[in-house]
Amino acid sequence: MQYEIKAPKAINSTIKLPASKSISNRALILNALSLSDKKIENLSDCDDTKVMIAAFNSESNLIDVKAAGTSMRFLTAFLSHFPGEWIITGTERMRERPIHILVDALTSLGARIEYLGKKGYPPLKIKGSALDGGEIRLSGGVSSQFISALLMIAPTMSKGLIIHLEGDIISIPYIKLTLGMMAQYGVKAHWEDKTIRIYPEEYKPVPYMVESDWSAASYWYSMAALADDARIELKGLFKNSMQGDSKVAELFLDLGIETKYTDDGVILTKTNRITKKFFHNFINEPDLAQTFVVTCCMMDIPFLFAGLQTLKIKETDRIEALKAEMKKLGYVLTDSENSILEWNGERCIPEEDPIIKTYEDHRMAMAFAPAAIKLDRLKINEPGVVSKSYPNFWDDLKLSGYTIE
Repeated sequence: MQYEIKAPKAINSTIKLPASKSISNRALILNALSLSDKKIENLSDCDDTKVMIAAFNSESNLIDVKAAGTSMRFLTAFLSHFPGEWIITGTERMRERPIHILVDALTSLGARIEYLGKKGYPPLKIKGSALDGGEIRLSGGVSSQFISALLMIAPTMSKGLIIHLEGDIISIPYIKLTLGMMAQYGVKAHWEDKTIRIYPEEYKPVPYMVESDWSAASYWYSMAALADDARIELKGLFKNSMQGDSKVAELFLDLGIETKYTDDGVILTKTNRITKKFFHNFINEPDLAQTFVVTCCMMDIPFLFAGLQTLKIKETDRIEALKAEMKKLGYVLTDSENSILEWNGERCIPEEDPIIKTYEDHRMAMAFAPAAIKLDRLKINEPGVVSKSYPNFWDDLKLSGYTIE
C-alpha cells in the first residue's frame, strides 16, 4: 500500500495521543509478576502491546511477537522464570536482531534457553523455572530493554540480582522508567554509581493508569514547527513524566515551539526563537532522532546529532534509512563512528516524485509525514507500519487537515 499525503499550512487541532507503549508493556509484565487481578487503565492498542496481551492470554507454548522488539526481550526474561516450556519467535527482521547479550545474562542466572536457528538470534526455546539470580556485568552500551527485562524479574530470583554496568550507560531514562514503575508495584531498587541492586521481594498488586506517549507527541511538535501557524493541544501528557522522550518539549524550544502545560495535557504554539544550528546528544532519547533529522532539514537548520549507536539495531538501521530517504528529498547526510549523524547544509537534486520507504519501521513513516507541510505532496510506502505504536496516526492527521489518498 502507498499513501499520497498533502498537508495544511496551518494546524489548529486537539489530539488524544495513544497510550505509552513503553509504560504499557512494562505494566503488563509487572502486573503479571505481582499476580494482580487489578485492571490496567488506558493500555496502548498498538501492535507491540497487543502481542504482549496475546502472549499472556495464549494457551499455546508457541509465542510469535512479530516485529515487537520490546515484547521479545521482556517476554524472554519473563518466560525464563515462569514454569513451562516455550518457543518464542518473530518476523524475519526480528530473527536478525541480536539477543545473545540477554540470553547469556539469563543463562548465567540459571535460565535454560536454546537457539533454534542462528546462534545469538531468535527464535528461542525456553525451559522456564525458578532462577537463582546473583551478580552479573553488562555493558552500559547495550539496549536498555535488555537491562529492563532483567530488572523486572530480579525480585523473583532466590538471590536477587546485582547488575554492574560498565562503560557509558545509554538510554538512562528507560532504565529509570523501569525502576520507577517497579517501585510503584512495591519493589525498590538501589542504584549507586553504575551498580543496581535488587533484593528478593514480592511485587504488590496495584491499579495502574497508563499515560499518553511522549514519543508520539514528537511528530506533532514537528508539524507545529513546520507549519506557518499552529496551535495543537495534545491530551494525556504530564510535565513530570517518567518517559525520557518528554525531553521533546525542551528540545523544540530551539525550533520555535513553546509548550504550555494544562491539567490534562499540553498546548503547542509557535515562537520566533529558532536556532541557526542544532546540536544534541540523543543517547537518552534515541527514538526522537528521526523526528529531529526530518524537522531540521525541512527548516533548513544544519545539525550534528550524537549518541545514535542504538539506531542501527532498531526495526531497521535507522541511520542508513535516514540517509537514503532524506537524499530523495535533496538533503545529503553523513554519518561517522556508528553514532553520529550530521547535515552541514549540503544539498543534492531531489527526486521529482519522492516515495518514502518505511523499512517496516513505524517511526520512519511518522517522522517523514510532517515533511509534507513543506512539500507539494509526499508519498509514503507501507503506511500501515504505524500500528506498531500509533494505530490512529493517519486518522489524526486527517482530523488536522491532511488529505490522504
